[in-house]
Amino acid sequence: MLSHYQAQIWNGAEIASAMGVSPHTTRNYLDALQQTFMVRVLQPWHENLGKRLVKSPKIHLRDSGLFHALQGIQDGSQLLLHPKLGASWEGFALEEILRVFQPDQAWFYSVHAGAELDLFFVHQGQRIGVEMQREDAPRVTKSMRTTQQDLRLDRLFVVYPGERRYALDERIECVPLGMVGDLGV
Repeated sequence: MLSHYQAQIWNGAEIASAMGVSPHTTRNYLDALQQTFMVRVLQPWHENLGKRLVKSPKIHLRDSGLFHALQGIQDGSQLLLHPKLGASWEGFALEEILRVFQPDQAWFYSVHAGAELDLFFVHQGQRIGVEMQREDAPRVTKSMRTTQQDLRLDRLFVVYPGERRYALDERIECVPLGMVGDLGV
């Protein structure tokens, strides 16, 4: 059931109701999965911004192969047609980015009004934002502009499955997942 929440906000009450257990029990299950490195619980960034922020964590199965198995995805062609393709991409890219940068802490950012950022961390004194997009030609969005301003980002990277690294503007850059290790922030 947790695989259906891949790259989504944790809703323990909904899962508890579906499983017929208490929300406390589902939280204990989630804690156990997190402690065994099966699940990454990405906490939301909180800062007094005068905005209504999402305060529940985001859930990612850390092993994309396990996620695919739980979703019944047996090969690449099935994955490309699957409704959870974007969530699969986000989870895989997230783990690769965190492996490369190894930040002490990482968060996601989301405002109830709609602006969101998949990943936020501080690296070598710089505030870094990462948006993971499973599309051929990402473009700057209003959400990116809002989070760039709200979080006072030094850099915003859009990680995508392409092959070419290019600037979208002065502080926003598209980076293929395979080049994340070359960012040189």
